[in-house]
Amino acid sequence: MSDSALNKMVLSQCLTDIIKKGNAKVIVPESREQLYELALGGKGNDTWDVNYDINGKTVREAYVIKVKNGIVANFDDINMRRRDPNSMVIADDLPTDKDTYMQRFGRTFEEDRQKTLDWFKTLDEIIVLPFYSGNQEMGLGYPSVAIVPGNAAFFAAAIADLQGFIPKDEIPNFFKPKAVIYVAPPFRHTLYDGKQIVVHNRLYDRHEVFSYNLYPGPSAKKGVYSILLNIGEQEKWVTLHASTVTIVTPYELTLTIMHEGASGGGKSEMTEPFHRQEDGRLLLGTNIVTGEQTLVNITDTSELHPVTDDMALAHPSLQKDSTKLVVADAEYGWFLRVNHITEYGTEPETEKACTNPKEPLFFLNMSAVPNSTCLIWDHIEDAPGVPCPNPRLIMPRAIKKNIVNGAVEVDVRSFGVRTPPTTREKPSYGIIGMFHVLPPALAWIWRLVAPRGFANPSIIDQSKGMKSEGVGSYWPFATGKMVDQANLLLEQILKTPSTRYILIPNQYIGAYRVGFAGQWATREYLSRRGGAKFRPDVLEESRCPILGYALKSIKIDGNVIPKGFLQVNCQSLVGNDGYDAGAKILTDFFKDELKKFLQPDLSPKGREIIEACMRDASVQEYYDFIPKL
Repeated sequence: MSDSALNKMVLSQCLTDIIKKGNAKVIVPESREQLYELALGGKGNDTWDVNYDINGKTVREAYVIKVKNGIVANFDDINMRRRDPNSMVIADDLPTDKDTYMQRFGRTFEEDRQKTLDWFKTLDEIIVLPFYSGNQEMGLGYPSVAIVPGNAAFFAAAIADLQGFIPKDEIPNFFKPKAVIYVAPPFRHTLYDGKQIVVHNRLYDRHEVFSYNLYPGPSAKKGVYSILLNIGEQEKWVTLHASTVTIVTPYELTLTIMHEGASGGGKSEMTEPFHRQEDGRLLLGTNIVTGEQTLVNITDTSELHPVTDDMALAHPSLQKDSTKLVVADAEYGWFLRVNHITEYGTEPETEKACTNPKEPLFFLNMSAVPNSTCLIWDHIEDAPGVPCPNPRLIMPRAIKKNIVNGAVEVDVRSFGVRTPPTTREKPSYGIIGMFHVLPPALAWIWRLVAPRGFANPSIIDQSKGMKSEGVGSYWPFATGKMVDQANLLLEQILKTPSTRYILIPNQYIGAYRVGFAGQWATREYLSRRGGAKFRPDVLEESRCPILGYALKSIKIDGNVIPKGFLQVNCQSLVGNDGYDAGAKILTDFFKDELKKFLQPDLSPKGREIIEACMRDASVQEYYDFIPKL
């Protein structure tokens, strides 16, 4: 690093030692093009292996391929192809509900931290990548820096595309990082038995993230999310796990929906055009027993204006005098999962943007050969005939069609959950109708429990049955106390009384396989009617109270939606008995998960709401806790 660039940055002593006392050539990237060249080991290379010496043996951690439309990064170890939900470990002594380093490994982190810092000093090259966590254009960017071994420059390119970066000549004076990401992949073998470990060390003046693997998910992506959640916890605000889209209907009505939920809960899909059949209709669902299809003819398509994909800043400075929730994007690029795109023509807009991009793109878990065109429906295989469920690409916001920059007011907050098939013979929790209207108190409870749901494609999880993603559905990335996050979410709901709440399932509605079609149909319906404010006479309390209100009927562009899609007990293959068995599974799960929030620091109103759930409160009781305007 040149003295002028170094002198602009106010770095910690340990980071200064790496740069000044180490053997490495220090590279501060000047451009995105340079980063992509470095990702391939230098100009002129078509392939690049990211190798490390592990106890005298060469181990390939990743390999990078140059393609006509960008670069493709892949991993030989299939456990590195998606996020391990147990990867986070906390090294410091600040309050946390997460595993500490001492609990997990039986030792303090200090010695392993020093080994890591010393390792950087032995490298031939390191990349120092300055960037902002958050949204600098909105005045909500927090100075950060990534320290990456030179041979793993693809990882630095991923951070740059996800968060943006500051070119060498544009580093501001007195740039003092509040967060540092150290990338040290060999230690997953020597210290962590090959596991996908990411260690968070919250110090007084900075948040250190030690990424001991090269999958960008838990560190380049969610590591930055952790940084923002930690800052927000201290300053009393939240970065929500949500996509946001403003919909403009053919009738010039405008509606903004923010869709929250665990990975796989339909966030990216909420900002996508719905997938039409060859005749132009939407396939709402296919009966898993009879094969019967339910199709909906939606002739005029609404115009979609995406705002956020996964991380929505809900900072108080954005709120001002609005009684609705106000959010802005926390990302420079979006980490899109495309496992649902399995053939040409599935999603033409995204396919076109990726096949002939305005600038080279970053692809992950895709099958490609050098100098070919990476096709986003050609996924790498975990085993012969078994495609990786987590193919990804990083889509810069600037490439997205009709992108919205800046902050928006949220009319409707939806929550998505992956649901399994449910019948009378095999009851499960797939009893959620196409959408339900939630009183605010119930909306808060759903954000505490946040079911991870059925067949999640984005994470490594061998468990069966329901499992919670944790408070806000962002809990896997939070470093502090879950009750503090619960209080922040409740306070946010209380301060935004004009925003409405709904619940949307995906994958299955009772005995019907729906994928994300129900979600798309709901989006079209609500935007056409101008929101989720309903007269009491069109709603009825759901048979399962934690599902809030069910719709009595829905008509979209003249198409009447069968009642079984709205109230699953009306499906002949489910009935009241199958529904009630599934309702018990869901309710018992909620009660079990909510117990952990009954702590002394929980707000009094929050305690009242949870205790009401424990005694099987009615929907009306939930509504009475926080009436809507």
